[in-house]
Amino acid sequence: MDLIIEIDFNSSEAIYMQLTNQIIREIAMARLHEGDVLPSVRQLALDVGINMHTVNKAYALLRQEGFVSIDRRRGAVISIDVDKIKALQEMKEELKVVLARGCCKSVSREEVHQLIDDIYEEYQ
Repeated sequence: MDLIIEIDFNSSEAIYMQLTNQIIREIAMARLHEGDVLPSVRQLALDVGINMHTVNKAYALLRQEGFVSIDRRRGAVISIDVDKIKALQEMKEELKVVLARGCCKSVSREEVHQLIDDIYEEYQ
């Protein structure tokens, strides 16, 4: 599996969150599938040039959010067992903040809908 992770070391977003979000996007875009094994913590840290603890933190968050399971022999395995209702509630809470920011910047409802449609198309 060729997992390509690009970390922006100048970003204000924490490195473990960048890693977590990129893996979630890879799942959404069907580049990672149920049962795929992620690189070991050590290997991914070496490949990306980050600390092993950072990768471990990202994997722990992915596990907590239901995107991976941790198998002692295989490592981190894509395991999409997210309860849809819980996922929708979490999305709603996150979208509230994003939409509030957009409203403060005078982003229209139509612009938001177009943006969502454009982004959603990337995952189809």
